Amino acid sequence: MRFLRFAIRDAAILGLTALAWRRDRSAGPSLAGALAGGLTALSGFLAHEWGHLAGTVLSGGFAHEPDNLASPFLFFFDTTRSDRRSFLWMSYGGYAATVAASAAIVCFAPADRWSGKVARGATVLGALATLALEIPTTVRVARGGDFPTGFVYR
Repeated sequence: MRFLRFAIRDAAILGLTALAWRRDRSAGPSLAGALAGGLTALSGFLAHEWGHLAGTVLSGGFAHEPDNLASPFLFFFDTTRSDRRSFLWMSYGGYAATVAASAAIVCFAPADRWSGKVARGATVLGALATLALEIPTTVRVARGGDFPTGFVYR
């Protein structure tokens, strides 16, 4: 039942997202629209994190839960107990989830409402950040380089 409290947290965020979408009826800027769009983009980020975790678990890698629910990251990848294959699966899982979540947001977020515009824009920025920040590390490790070090790697 590891990560259950994070699954509950993220399910609550999805519920809030659905409520915000129901409140947004405006084509122009509105608080409900900004909230719905922002929460939708956050949901895309959470899908990305769950994709990383799924890749880690499916490949037999090791992950640690954060100490508190306020952590923006779902887990910490254990670079001392996991192998290169697990690292790559972890990386690819996040990318696959990003593609799936981004496609869903682009397809289903209404282009004529403020919430859809915010959701699409923030999702594109998040996907670009993934490209810039994560892909170079994945390529380096795939080519035999050292595992990264830092906050999410332990």
